[in-house]
Amino acid sequence: MGCSQCCARCLRGAPYASLIATILCFVGVAVFCGCGHEALTGTEKLIGQHFSQHFVDYALLATLVQVFQYVIYGTASFFFLYGVLLLAEGFYTTSAVKSVFREFRTTMCGRCVSAMFIFMTHILSVIWMGVFAFSAVPVYVYFTFWSSCQMVRHMTENGTGFDDVCVDARQYGILPWKASPGKICGLNLANVCNTSDLELTYYLFIATFAGAAATAIALMTYMMSSTYNYAVLKFMSRDNCCTKF
Repeated sequence: MGCSQCCARCLRGAPYASLIATILCFVGVAVFCGCGHEALTGTEKLIGQHFSQHFVDYALLATLVQVFQYVIYGTASFFFLYGVLLLAEGFYTTSAVKSVFREFRTTMCGRCVSAMFIFMTHILSVIWMGVFAFSAVPVYVYFTFWSSCQMVRHMTENGTGFDDVCVDARQYGILPWKASPGKICGLNLANVCNTSDLELTYYLFIATFAGAAATAIALMTYMMSSTYNYAVLKFMSRDNCCTKF
């Protein structure tokens, strides 16, 4: 067998679905964790500089930001290890590898491990769908903030007053109602809108949302490919599999 034939044989046995899902998972988690970390830091900075005069008002928010940042570190580490395990399991269970080597015998332990990965990936997909939905909340909050900024810019260009245009962080539950000032209006709002921190944080949350979506798609791909490979292995491991069609 020549080198080209050997390479072609190996390429036919590669689990391409698992490879694509692994790359998509790593990219999605990296974007979600990196951008989410910076977006949370930017949010805390905006609240402390413009919406509250006392740290005690947003002390709970600062604690939650730190907790979420540590959760992000753990999430990145977990998905890196889990992605490697799923990729290895994909190489093991792919029907293409079994077809190349004409070997369909599997052990009960191997099938149990594959079933365990399918179950764990299914549970993780359900949990991550909640994370994906939760990541849309800050995007909505910043979108309303950005819409108010666009309104202020429009009124400024038309020469009309904009003192009645306000953004209240308390109505989103970010700050308690006793926080001072809690909301900004008019010229103060225009000054915040002209800063680069607001625009950067908004785009970072959008990137975080996109990273969560990519990770959710990767988990779904993992689950479908693993389920298909498990079904093929379980069927082909039977001695009379050729008479089942």
